Amino acid sequence: MIANLRHVCNLLVAVAFVAAAPASAQKAFVDVGKQPDITVLIGSTPWYPAFEKVVGLYEQQTGNHVKLDVTPFNSILEKARNAVRTGQSPYDLMTLDTQWTIEFYEGGFLSPLTDVDPKFVMPKEVLSYGDSGYWNAQKRWRTSDGGKLMAYTPLGNVQLLYYRGDLLKQANIAVPKTWNDVLASCSKLAKPPSMYGFVARGEKGNGIRYDWQSIMLAEGAQVVKDPEAGDYTVTINSPQAKAALDLYANLLKRCGPPNYGSLGQGDVIQLLATGKSALGDVVTAAFASFEDPNKSLVVGKLETAPLPAGAGGAHGAVIGNWNAVIPKNASDAQKKAALAFSRWFLTYDAQRAYAEAGGIPNRSDVFTSDLAKNPKYRWMPAYLETMKFARQELGYAEGAQVEQILGLRLNQALIGEMSSGKALNTAAQEIEALFKKNGRRTGMLPPLPE
Repeated sequence: MIANLRHVCNLLVAVAFVAAAPASAQKAFVDVGKQPDITVLIGSTPWYPAFEKVVGLYEQQTGNHVKLDVTPFNSILEKARNAVRTGQSPYDLMTLDTQWTIEFYEGGFLSPLTDVDPKFVMPKEVLSYGDSGYWNAQKRWRTSDGGKLMAYTPLGNVQLLYYRGDLLKQANIAVPKTWNDVLASCSKLAKPPSMYGFVARGEKGNGIRYDWQSIMLAEGAQVVKDPEAGDYTVTINSPQAKAALDLYANLLKRCGPPNYGSLGQGDVIQLLATGKSALGDVVTAAFASFEDPNKSLVVGKLETAPLPAGAGGAHGAVIGNWNAVIPKNASDAQKKAALAFSRWFLTYDAQRAYAEAGGIPNRSDVFTSDLAKNPKYRWMPAYLETMKFARQELGYAEGAQVEQILGLRLNQALIGEMSSGKALNTAAQEIEALFKKNGRRTGMLPPLPE
């Protein structure tokens, strides 16, 4: 009974979406034939509603069915790990945060897309997001140079600087170009508790690690010296990294709410959407919610800019894309069905419909289409500019563990449990020990003053 009701609801969502879609989105995008039902592991993320709508469109167009296992972010990795180690995977397609993919690539738990169908070719218009969908087993690195195609990107997130254009104009403040500009601007605009100057994630875990690393890169710091070349010397406790951490902490303490050390992504989005913050650092995928009058009090007021530069003029941004992968232990029929959906999803028309539903398209031709001239998609220029300097981080098998280390130590520095020097020294020691245990060629910098 419940399953039947859910199916009816899915059909109603699909019909409603198609009815609202432009005429071009109602044409058959590509003929993928009749396929078995597939199950997709996906996170309850800001971009999920757009993906759900496009899945509904796929079902309406093709008659094929997709079950979405919508899972909280912190539970996805565990579900994926369990799935690939069972007799047969309960999922036919899994969406993984980018730094998680390496352990699945290296462990041999996935089917390369061209193994499922040797004729499959990734459309040239699809962005590569730092080659995160490829795996070169010999180099132990994600690269298209000698690598196999293992995945594609269903959501290519990067952080953008969000700002209230009206408030900056009223205060005669220019759009910040550097992180020091952000600090100066947010200090002037902050009028707590009615208005905070700047918000970003401070909570322990992935949130602070991801948001802080944009400033880390802009300040010229990095976690590891040259992992692609096999040099795993740990450099996270450099003076540049300390400067980035001190700046990040200063931004949140001076301009954020009192609970800055526990802010998660939902909190940051809510503070911006309710008009409680003048500036914020948040994912591109959140933009659609800011334009939804059912969720936002600032419709039409938030603008976006590329992430600011560091003290030396360099910009930094971390690609936070997700990768769609096919488990090796799914049946052959289910693998082909998953690839059939993927082939449909990667078409221009599907990606355009995805953008219109609030998602981030993965094709360059959608970004250069007439959509980019529509004020509704005014985030597109900032996104494309940020993608010019955005890069992948933690692209090695230990990435998830390194993230846990950084997510704890950065938070401890932010909330005052450790000095920034001690936090980064501790993280460096723990990361070096992890690499040593795994036989990497490693070492670390001299310790920072604590």
